[in-house]
Amino acid sequence: MQGLIIENISNTYKIKTENGIYDALARGKLKKDEIIPVVGDIVEIQKIEGEENKFIIEKIFERKNYCKRPKVSNLTQMIYIVSSKEPKPDLLLLDKQLAFAEFLKINAIIVFNKIDLDKKREAKKIKEIYQKIGYKVFETQAKERKGVEELIKILKNNVNAFSGNSGVGKSTLINAIFKKDMTQEGEVSKKNKRGKNTTTAIKMYEIDKNTYITDTPGFSTFSIEEIQSKDLAKYFKEFVKYQKECEFLDCTHTKEQKCGIKKAIENGYISKDRYQRFCKIYEELKEKEARKW
Repeated sequence: MQGLIIENISNTYKIKTENGIYDALARGKLKKDEIIPVVGDIVEIQKIEGEENKFIIEKIFERKNYCKRPKVSNLTQMIYIVSSKEPKPDLLLLDKQLAFAEFLKINAIIVFNKIDLDKKREAKKIKEIYQKIGYKVFETQAKERKGVEELIKILKNNVNAFSGNSGVGKSTLINAIFKKDMTQEGEVSKKNKRGKNTTTAIKMYEIDKNTYITDTPGFSTFSIEEIQSKDLAKYFKEFVKYQKECEFLDCTHTKEQKCGIKKAIENGYISKDRYQRFCKIYEELKEKEARKW
């Protein structure tokens, strides 16, 4: 039978097929070939002879894409959840995630959750920056279902992954979308205002025909070492059209004077704050590249 991996717990995979949902293990040869099944994979499973209701994954069909963080495949859309308050918006993390989505050629959507806690409306200013770049940005108050119906419309006919650091409200938002408790909701530590991670496994939920949400564990760090430092500007999409105005073809956009991107910042076309985060990410990648040698 052919099916879709919708969950992975301790290397036991739940496979959704036309005939129902089955548990399966991965055949050893897949691991030898260094192909490990992940949620989102289309696979072929076979019943183990002499074993009742026991199946094995025989084949993984070619992936459209593969994301290491979170470990999912065949995505068409990434939904990056950012908390408006508690924990405060981590825009460095968001910019890394957006660059990674551009690298993978996956559509990226930004959601500012917990808007009720943002009394000073600071998220509105951030929202305007990303909308100007060209990203679709939504505001939600998950527990009250504010903004949820608008978000559901953008999820339609997509394989979506919800991603973000711990405590931003991914699980609460998924529960609001389904109007019932699908996942365990976490809380924010009162001591340090950081999220407590409640999602430990990657699980895919079906909203509608051809429409899925994947809930993923929260995290505090996010690495994008697949991107070379010299290529990083390609994945900050508002930078691209100004790169041709740089004096040097190998311009890093950090130290050079006659740089098209720096000129665009001076003219107000590029956010200075986002550029500064670009420089931080660039330096992180440079350091990692230097350590490799």
